Amino acid sequence: MRLSLAPVCRPQQWKPLLTARRSYAFQSGSLNFEVFNRRAKWLQKERAAANVEGGRQADYLKDEVAMRVCERLLDVKRQFPRVLDLGANSCNIARAVLRPDPDPESEPPVTDPLATKITELVAAESSHSLLHRDHDHPSLSTTHVPDFKLTRHVLEHDELLPFEPDSFDMVLSSMSMHWINDLPGVLSQINSVLKPDCPFIGAMLGGDTLYELRTSLQLAEQERKGGISPHVSPLADVRDVGGLLQRTGFKMLTVDVEDIVVDYPDMFALMQDLQAMGEGNAVLGREMGPIGRDVLLAGDAIYRALHGNEDGSIPATFRIIHMIGWKESPHQAQPLRRGSGQASLKDLLEGQ
Repeated sequence: MRLSLAPVCRPQQWKPLLTARRSYAFQSGSLNFEVFNRRAKWLQKERAAANVEGGRQADYLKDEVAMRVCERLLDVKRQFPRVLDLGANSCNIARAVLRPDPDPESEPPVTDPLATKITELVAAESSHSLLHRDHDHPSLSTTHVPDFKLTRHVLEHDELLPFEPDSFDMVLSSMSMHWINDLPGVLSQINSVLKPDCPFIGAMLGGDTLYELRTSLQLAEQERKGGISPHVSPLADVRDVGGLLQRTGFKMLTVDVEDIVVDYPDMFALMQDLQAMGEGNAVLGREMGPIGRDVLLAGDAIYRALHGNEDGSIPATFRIIHMIGWKESPHQAQPLRRGSGQASLKDLLEGQ
């Protein structure tokens, strides 16, 4: 996917979200380490929510990913009485399920909103201001789906789920789990609050997200300052996610990756939109204060030289890791015993 966008706002200071691979060793129990500053991330969300119009304009990425997450519900032929949206941001998932004509190109077309599959959607988010930013916006109106209820729940701790076990028929999460310190622990809690044979469907940033920005700023800092400051936020790799889902008890796993490439007029427009999204750097031990003007100007020039488009714009790649896992149930379909197959895949392929 490629979009051409103009800048949303022009803030005074910004710390970029950059990427590196983040590996996990699964361990149950309490959190033993922290990578991200939870309070800094909460403040970033609160400040982003204060800029209401700018935040709505910058929601294009989160709205797009939320729609792609919800499109996976088209393949699940069941009703969901109670659904949890974990890390709801500005209720992007709710906006996606309330959208009419979710799949007009299918045969037959799907014209009813996906909210008709859901009785109650619990939108859980740590930032009160962001969660309630669009409480009166037309995109979250439920008048056309009278049986659908949207409940907002402010989390005291975004890594501790205050819900009873076996209390949800589905858990959704879009564009929030990449800021979780204890990802294995949160996945275990998600598995706990799900009812048996119910799905978790999520999407988060990962892998080489914003690699263009990362390389440009690193080269600029190396040139101007003779070293590299810790601006890098580690993100999970797709190879880690499947293992984490399996180790936290999920079955029938599906993990896939897609890149969304957005075109910007310059590096500063990209940085401004990231701040309006609430996606600034929140790594513990990061360099405080704004990046120097000379580094930013050099970074923009390097960005254009290494990655720029022919029309003068610059691309920014957002790598989205999609994941689906089901809570174990004795009624689920089970794989056949190894070696029990009656047909050879080799023979089938050679016969074509």
